[in-house]
Amino acid sequence: MYTIGYDIGSSFIKAALLEIETGKIAGIASYPKTEMPIKAPHSGWAEQEPEEWWAGIKGVTAALNDEHPAAMKQVHAIGITYQMHGLVLVDKNQNVLRPSIIWCDSRAVEIGNEAFHNIGESYCLENFLNSPGNFTASKLRWVQKYEPDHFKKVDKAMLPGDYIAMKLSGTVNTTVSGLSEGVLWNFKENRVARELLKYWDINPEVIPAPKETFSLQSFVSKSAAAELDIPTGIPVSYRSGDQPNNAFSLNVLNPGEVAATAGTSGVVYGILDEPEYDLDSRVNVFVHVNHAVKQPRYGACGSGID
Repeated sequence: MYTIGYDIGSSFIKAALLEIETGKIAGIASYPKTEMPIKAPHSGWAEQEPEEWWAGIKGVTAALNDEHPAAMKQVHAIGITYQMHGLVLVDKNQNVLRPSIIWCDSRAVEIGNEAFHNIGESYCLENFLNSPGNFTASKLRWVQKYEPDHFKKVDKAMLPGDYIAMKLSGTVNTTVSGLSEGVLWNFKENRVARELLKYWDINPEVIPAPKETFSLQSFVSKSAAAELDIPTGIPVSYRSGDQPNNAFSLNVLNPGEVAATAGTSGVVYGILDEPEYDLDSRVNVFVHVNHAVKQPRYGACGSGID
């Protein structure tokens, strides 16, 4: 039996075919051959077309099918990791409404800072563990404020990994970890950050229902299976942002353990068992992949871009 791991990066889409019993990599693939474009129509903006990510999923899956046809017929689960903090908006027919505002876009900084001040810095830190800053929630408010024609058509607001899971299954959902990275999670109340959405007059129904990071989140639809040439009904059973996933891949799961990674950005990610926060919002805290109510795990994340 095998599992596929998909990585939705901002440069490439990657995939790994893993033999479940042995834990050995059976095959890897990357798409496209050159880096995917990032659009910057204005200073500080960074956008990508979600449809290009899906094209990448088709590209890496086709490569794995070509090289490992027998193993690909024995895939029993799919996991997804993805570039954090992006925003994908779809209508009720699951059509993308505008390019994704991705992680390195800074247009929503002032919107988040204003909310931090007006809602109350202490309240935000105690409940969300972060300032709304330039995270997904603030990007959603930016679209509401400056692109009302797009916003009125929004059915769901998603992270990049949520979009790929939707394309695989036709089902829209997210994860608690994902909501926390978008500053859309109330840690104290263990629910969606309705207070922040209320401040901006955003209907909380646009936020997908959260699933556990490790769970039967959805299943590959007949249409996606035909498009990718993989079996119908494969469960999507894991989803997380790239930095929590990097820590998981290094077996960084328990309090006091730390992962350090370097790429487009450099990141130090340490595990906590208490929902602590940085008074100056220099370090961000998210729900880690192995978090549970009875055994909480949080990731304290500090990063810089070269």
